[in-house]
Amino acid sequence: MPLIPINMREGAIARTEETIVGIDLGTTNSLVAYIKDGKPHCIRDAAGKHTLVPSVVHFTPEGEVLVGDAAREKLISDPANTIYSVKRLMGKSYRDVADFQSFLGYQVFDDDTDSLVKIRVRDRFFTPIELSAEILRALKRRAETELGRPVSKAVITVPAYFNDNQRQATRDAGRLAGLDVLRIVNEPTAAALAYGIGLDSTHTETIAVYDLGGGTFDISILKIHEGMFEVLATNGDTFLGGDDFDRALADLLLQQAGFNSDAVASDKATAQALRLQAESVKKALSKADTCEGNVLGKTVRIQRTDFERAIEPLVQRTLDCCANALRDAGLQPKDIEKVVLVGGSTRVPFVKQRVAEFFGQQPFDGLDPDEVVALGAAVQADILAGNQRDLLLLDVTPLSLGIETVGGLMDVIIPRNSKVPIRAARQYTTSVDGQKNLKIAVYQGERDLVQHNRKLGEFILSGIPPMPAGLPKIEIAFIINADGILTVRAKELRSGIEQQIDIRPAYGITEEDMARMLMDSIAHAAEDMRARALLEARNEAQTLLLAGEKFLQQNDALLSETEKATTRSFLRALQEIIPGDDKDRIHSAIQQLNEYTAPLARRVMDATIREAMQGKKIP
Repeated sequence: MPLIPINMREGAIARTEETIVGIDLGTTNSLVAYIKDGKPHCIRDAAGKHTLVPSVVHFTPEGEVLVGDAAREKLISDPANTIYSVKRLMGKSYRDVADFQSFLGYQVFDDDTDSLVKIRVRDRFFTPIELSAEILRALKRRAETELGRPVSKAVITVPAYFNDNQRQATRDAGRLAGLDVLRIVNEPTAAALAYGIGLDSTHTETIAVYDLGGGTFDISILKIHEGMFEVLATNGDTFLGGDDFDRALADLLLQQAGFNSDAVASDKATAQALRLQAESVKKALSKADTCEGNVLGKTVRIQRTDFERAIEPLVQRTLDCCANALRDAGLQPKDIEKVVLVGGSTRVPFVKQRVAEFFGQQPFDGLDPDEVVALGAAVQADILAGNQRDLLLLDVTPLSLGIETVGGLMDVIIPRNSKVPIRAARQYTTSVDGQKNLKIAVYQGERDLVQHNRKLGEFILSGIPPMPAGLPKIEIAFIINADGILTVRAKELRSGIEQQIDIRPAYGITEEDMARMLMDSIAHAAEDMRARALLEARNEAQTLLLAGEKFLQQNDALLSETEKATTRSFLRALQEIIPGDDKDRIHSAIQQLNEYTAPLARRVMDATIREAMQGKKIP
């Protein structure tokens, strides 16, 4: 199944070459690169100075969106409306990031569900996908300014540790930014390509890529053979990076200045200023043994050894991940032929020292660690453009495959351009009490609503034991074999009930049809995202209405008449808003309801526990 070049302007199969850019969408900084005169080249700003675009988005009172350096300047003056480290939120629910909320200057919306997290900016609610799309748009504009022509295709990198939700979120962000994302590439693979590792198809070697960025850490063990990259093992922590170094250093600065960290954390502007001060001191200590900093008017002197003691547990966590990855791959440190350093946090001398000690060799760090992933993405883009004939590209799925979920939404299980053979699965549940049958409708396409995609088939999973809504665990697996045959399998995990269907996913779709579907997905990306966001908000609200009524019925004796009346007034207000087209109003109503009922729910839970434990002894 070859990749299809598309002319986005004319709406036809392209016959001329088009530059495919490589993008490193990072936690702290992002970059865009392309192949120039046969070599990967990171694109600089209009002044020709900086390749890094700070991954920061600011919303002005007038509604203007600032990205990069201009947004970063607002971190202290307007922290509530300046979003950073959004990569850490990609594909996450509020429950995944609740412990991280206290470190953010902006408000992450708790809707008391497992749905994807949302960020509140004034009276609007944004997903990490929408915010990442703003960063990608800025990178797209930078590339178009450099090249002097439109850019519509990209390769975007992600940590090897990213799960399917996070990868799909990254792909959706690219589409929303007007980019046809040809491939999602693992950052360690991109880093290896940047160093030219793997370009010699006659050479076989095993390498380790140690990637410590602003918010995520990855260690990947790769075996490279005949131009193919095989991930033997990967390990890491999606909540460990330079941001954590900054927090450890900020605590050290506060301690030496004699301030209480909890008091500072309550003032978002002061906390942001301290975070930026810590980042500045960290960079200085990479070049000097001592650095002076100003903390709330007090001058403090930090020794590099003090900083290293503060971050030693964090660095050790990365080395523990390295040991786990090697164990999973069945290897020892001596079996690794090359170690590649990636990510701006590897500039810290202590990190380089500990990595060298662990692997018993000096790591590769000749390329700028901030740029190496973007440079490798450009190499991968060049391969997709057909300019690297010696490297093997495996067959891929031409269009995304997924199922219909509540509200007519398309839930992608296998994204397009996934290498085949492949197996991917997700778990679902029922939305109605006592539901015995579940219709699974399979679709192919890139739009957010199934009505705009192509239906491939459907089948019924019957015989589900009657259970309350939300209790059944239904795994839906998509399996594509080497011949391109798609098998869809549904299984209720508690009872073992199972059903499946075989589909030929590419049957009846011409290259022109694929081109049209891809172009439609980009042209309607913003419209689709709005429709999806509205449907998801309505679904969340309906679920909350049912849960709210059940809560009132089950706990009637534990609630006062005022509490019950107030809760019902919030439920009525939410119900009245649901039919409307303003998803932000729905989210606001959900938030108001949750803020009022959360203390009631905690009190009811405490009372229930006390009653259950009455007369019992805890050993």
